[in-house]
Amino acid sequence: MSTNPAINSAATDAGDSQTGTGMDRTEIDSELKAIIADVLGIDAAQAAALGPDSGLFGHLPELDSMAVAGLLTEMEDRLGIVIDDDDVDGEMLETYGGLLAFAEAKLSQG
Repeated sequence: MSTNPAINSAATDAGDSQTGTGMDRTEIDSELKAIIADVLGIDAAQAAALGPDSGLFGHLPELDSMAVAGLLTEMEDRLGIVIDDDDVDGEMLETYGGLLAFAEAKLSQG
């Protein structure tokens, strides 16, 4: 279980709950997968197949340390969030579910 409270609270939210931006979980999921496909240059079908337990950093060769910076910047731009350096940890990038929960938590902060 994550020790990041933002990830824990977002992971327990209802699947179709609205965030402060009006995006529901399905919309956030779709946009995050599109961001991953665009930034990493992977096939949209490969990104669409990512599930909550799909490994990211250390599992996708395309997601190296340089790509992490691009991914976070693109998340900020396309989701309209601000990601501080203190927000970034290994747990949020370990699995797709962790990254999705992180994005949901940031969006709910409005």
